[in-house]
Amino acid sequence: MLRAKFKEVFVSVVPICVIVGILNVTLTPMPGPMMWRFMIGAVLVILGLTAFLIGVDIGITPLGGYTGTTLAKSNKLWLVIVAGIVLGFFTSIAEPGLMVLANQVNDVTSGSIPALSLLLLVAIGLALMLALGFIRIFFNIPLYKLLLVLYGIIGLLSLGTSKEFLAIAFDASGSTTGILAVPFILALSVGISKMKKDSKASEKDSFGLVAIASTGAIIAVLLLSFLSKTQTFHAELETGNLDSNAIVSSFTGLASNYAKETLIVILPLLGLLLVLQKLSLHLGKRELRRLLTGFGFAYVGLFLFMVGVNGGFMDVGTYIGQALVSLENKLSIVVIGFVFGVVTILAEPAVYVLTHQIEQVTSGYVKRRAVLMSLALGVGTAVALSVIRILVPSIQLWHYLLPGYLLSLGLMFITPKLFVGIAFDAGGVATGPMTATFIMAFIQGAAHIFEGADLLVDGFGMIAMVAMTPIITLQILGFIYQLKSNHKKGETRS
Repeated sequence: MLRAKFKEVFVSVVPICVIVGILNVTLTPMPGPMMWRFMIGAVLVILGLTAFLIGVDIGITPLGGYTGTTLAKSNKLWLVIVAGIVLGFFTSIAEPGLMVLANQVNDVTSGSIPALSLLLLVAIGLALMLALGFIRIFFNIPLYKLLLVLYGIIGLLSLGTSKEFLAIAFDASGSTTGILAVPFILALSVGISKMKKDSKASEKDSFGLVAIASTGAIIAVLLLSFLSKTQTFHAELETGNLDSNAIVSSFTGLASNYAKETLIVILPLLGLLLVLQKLSLHLGKRELRRLLTGFGFAYVGLFLFMVGVNGGFMDVGTYIGQALVSLENKLSIVVIGFVFGVVTILAEPAVYVLTHQIEQVTSGYVKRRAVLMSLALGVGTAVALSVIRILVPSIQLWHYLLPGYLLSLGLMFITPKLFVGIAFDAGGVATGPMTATFIMAFIQGAAHIFEGADLLVDGFGMIAMVAMTPIITLQILGFIYQLKSNHKKGETRS
């Protein structure tokens, strides 16, 4: 398992490193200490994500599976709702991508939107929506109807929300459903959907829970905008570390802080395991030891990841964004943004799991390569459009999101219902660790330095764009699959 996970993570991080290396000797030469910090940061990110994913696989995801099965056996709605709220909350606050986003929002707004407040609020929103997702499965409510209602609420709330909060809200949605939350929620949903005796209904219900949960993050931040006394922010990006000659101290100085932060977010999940073990799970000593080992891996991995990301990895993304947007030829930053998006999705291990899943569900009609290329082009375009939004101040985030989500919701009526769940769940797949760290830093670097751009308005929103792309792409592929399937049935009859 260790070798497989290391290979997965290595393949996802190395393409970014290769592009950085090429840019270093061509368009954006970097100071020596910065490159050393980047390389050390990349190594820590690789080691950290490897350990974290092993921990998720052997500790956290099995906890989700056991809990889902236990809840299904109880067949008690109140227990399902309470479990959804508790599990959703503790899973969300331990999500690496959300931790990075919360810290970035805190830094950019100079503490006006504190990281802890954003973390807790988003976690509460996701928890409530996860419970609602369980209720949907319990009462057999069609996914597309519930998503229409939830996105209708989001649309209404967005009308009275400031541009700053709108970007943060949709980014929070993409960040909260990442490498921890997605497998955990999917494991839960598979267990909960076993309440259904109909196997086909059970299969459909195992998709869509991530999509419902992620709307909670959006709604929570939009509500925060109405409650917040501060509507205008003095946005500033901390770039002091870019000029620093320090190398090792950039990482050691962060160690104690992130050791505590990581412990705070992992401990509640560990406590939950111990409580459930006492009350209902009653796992054998060997299995319990395995789960506890998984939590140990998750802690060490998350700690190394956060230190690596903040010690040097994201700084280079910021520097490249600033350097490219300062060039006379602005096409270069659009093209590089597109390339970053493409290589990130092509290197994302979860994408290959998704493409295999779609090929299986469609009995080979929709080929893995077609799905992969569609996603890669879509995510590349999403990052490029985010760069264009910085370069053209008159373009606002809602100019992209409104037609995008209207199209997504419209496609639900003509796409096979199984594809609707897969497509909306896939948003979390596209917004992996590289998107939430390096590419976000790249976009913020460009927004910080470009005259006419607003760091808070234009520096956020990219994750939202990337998360929206698979929803459209996969539903279109699902519609094509349905047309092909109907055509084949017609030929068989004739």
